[in-house]
Amino acid sequence: MGTTTEYEFGGPFGAFMTMVSLPAVIVFLYVACGKDLVVRGVDVPAAFDASLVPSFDELWSWDAVAVCLLWFAFLVVLERVLPGEVVPGSKLPPHKDGPEFLEYKLNGHLTFWVSLPAVYFACDLTWIYDQYLQLAVAASVLSALLSLYLYAMSFRPGAQLAAGGDTGNPVYDFFIGRELNPRIGSFDWKEFCELRPGLIGWVVINLGMLQKQQEQLGYVSDSMWLVVAAQALYVWDSLYMERAILTTMDITTDGFGFMLAFGDLAWVPFTYSLQARFLVDHDPQLSREAVAAVAAVSFLGYTVFRLSNSEKDRFRRNPNDPAVAHLKTMDTNKPGRKLLVSGWWGMARKINYTGDWLNGLSWSMATGTASIITYFYPIYFAVLLVHRAMRDDHMCTQKYGVKVWSEFKRRVPYVFIPYVI
Repeated sequence: MGTTTEYEFGGPFGAFMTMVSLPAVIVFLYVACGKDLVVRGVDVPAAFDASLVPSFDELWSWDAVAVCLLWFAFLVVLERVLPGEVVPGSKLPPHKDGPEFLEYKLNGHLTFWVSLPAVYFACDLTWIYDQYLQLAVAASVLSALLSLYLYAMSFRPGAQLAAGGDTGNPVYDFFIGRELNPRIGSFDWKEFCELRPGLIGWVVINLGMLQKQQEQLGYVSDSMWLVVAAQALYVWDSLYMERAILTTMDITTDGFGFMLAFGDLAWVPFTYSLQARFLVDHDPQLSREAVAAVAAVSFLGYTVFRLSNSEKDRFRRNPNDPAVAHLKTMDTNKPGRKLLVSGWWGMARKINYTGDWLNGLSWSMATGTASIITYFYPIYFAVLLVHRAMRDDHMCTQKYGVKVWSEFKRRVPYVFIPYVI
């Protein structure tokens, strides 16, 4: 019997259905929005034709498995050998004989700039387009195998378990993540997978799509340039601001199981690259005015996302930093912990989510209106962000108490958009 009594994501049944359905969604998106556009407009049922189900040979390739493993191993080597600042993470929950802090080597930004030129100039990236589905399936299988390893290792003596990952139900614990910070020596599985293989791999996939469009059409469209550049900026930002991830819920609270492993290694690179893959065969030929409008939405979203996150990160690391010292705060029942009630975070409790969503919407806007499938990301992301906001609200109520958290919500009443919602 585990020590955790509270379930999320619909409990064991919801966890099981999520693990089954998410890989199927990746295959569905490939079928629905490929070279032969199946879903035109909003005709989603057209994608459920049995004749469209991929064969085993279309789904599986040992070459794809080898490429995924080599890519992962290449980034592990870079993480080990490249220089980087070693910094402490957030304070850990009390744990017998465990450290108060874990140390993290921050070289993700350097890894970004070393790995991308290496593969771009050394490899024919158009192969990614031709083997896209096999690569996605290989990444899904390998993330499941990694999750099995992590689950098994969480039973070793001395492993620090995540607060929500020790229910005693193997299906749920496997999904949500049982161990908080699984490591081999100083190599941190969770922090590594969160930022490197999937995120940088997403940019590599996009570059492959750009090369394939050039090969097939003889040019690179404005939409493709916009998507590839905007998404590369988004990934670069995450790696440049690597230190900020150390204070996020993924690192401080969640265990590392199938939910994060699959999300990091399969879901992110093979659903977030949907727009670039679509554009290989379907150039919407947007007008200059439309391109400018899409770029403006992207710029607005990125600006809100970056400035709000930077403000929060500075405040968390040093409330006396001159950049944030003037902001109004609210006391809590936790010694040394205060909540921002002015600046970006006084406008809305999840203002960064709004910027993140607008940025993602712009990527889909660049594909035009040929198919709703290319808008999967902002639709899915809206659901994800609402769920994440609800989850965070529940956790903060438990952390600070009903009285304190209710007062905070009174002072900052809006969640996503000031004066709207």
